Amino acid sequence: MKKIDNFGAITGRRLLQDIFKSLRYEKQWSSFSALLATWRLATREIDLEKYTNEDIQIIHSLGFWRGTAIWLEEIVNRFYFSTINSFAYFGAAILLVLVGVRRFSDHVSDDIVLAGIIFEAVLLLFLFFIMLFTPNEEIASNNEQKEELDFQRELLNEVGEISRDFAATTLQLENLTEKLNALISLQNESLTQISSIAKSFLDISQPNPQFVNILQQTNNALLDFNDKIKFLNDSISQLKQEEIKIAIRNELEQILSNKITKNEKQ
Repeated sequence: MKKIDNFGAITGRRLLQDIFKSLRYEKQWSSFSALLATWRLATREIDLEKYTNEDIQIIHSLGFWRGTAIWLEEIVNRFYFSTINSFAYFGAAILLVLVGVRRFSDHVSDDIVLAGIIFEAVLLLFLFFIMLFTPNEEIASNNEQKEELDFQRELLNEVGEISRDFAATTLQLENLTEKLNALISLQNESLTQISSIAKSFLDISQPNPQFVNILQQTNNALLDFNDKIKFLNDSISQLKQEEIKIAIRNELEQILSNKITKNEKQ
C-alpha cells in the first residue's frame, strides 16, 4: 500500500488531479459533483476507496482552509480558469454594450448600467481570487525533474544490479559447464568400462570359434587319454591273471613235487 502524508504534497496534488479526471471524464460525474467530491477529499476525507481503485492511503487531512486552498489551486484553477476568464470577458462585453446603448438611447436606465458594472466587478473579483491560487509550476517542474533524475538513477542502479547478476550467472554457467564436461568424461569412461564388461559376458555366454576349437581338441585328447587308461587297465588285468596262473601253477608243481618225494621215500 502506498502512503501519502496529505494532499498538500506533490504526490498528493497529483493524486487529487487524477481523482478529478477519473470522476469527471471516466465515471462521467457532473462538474459540480466532481468539484464537491474533490473538495471533501482535500478538506476532511481520507477514504479513497469509492474514488479510486489504487491502493493508496492518505494519512492526514488538511482541514478546511488549507484543503480549500489546495483544492482551488489544483482543481478550480487548473480545470476551470479558462471558463472563469471567459465569464469575465463575457461580463465586460455586456458592460460595454450597456454603456454604449445608454449613451445613445434612453431605454437603458442607470440602474441597469450600475448592475452591469457590479456584475463585471464581481466577475473580476472572482477571477482575481482564483488567480491568487495559481499553482507554482516551477516547483512542480523542479519536482518532475527531480523525480526523473531519481528514476534515471534508480534505473541505472537496477541496470548495474542486473549486469552484476548477469555476470555472476555467466560465471556460474561456466562453472556448471565445466562440471558437466567432467561429468560427461566420467560418463564416457563408465560407458567404456560397461562395454568392456558386457563384451566379456558376451564372450563367456557365446565363446568365439577359436575357443570352441581348443575346447574340442582338449576333449578329444581327454577321450584318447581315457581310452589309453582303459587299455592300460585291461593290460594290467591280463598281467595279473597271468601272474595268478603262474603262481597257481608253481604252487601245484610244488605240491606235486612234495607228494612225489614222499612216495619215493616210502
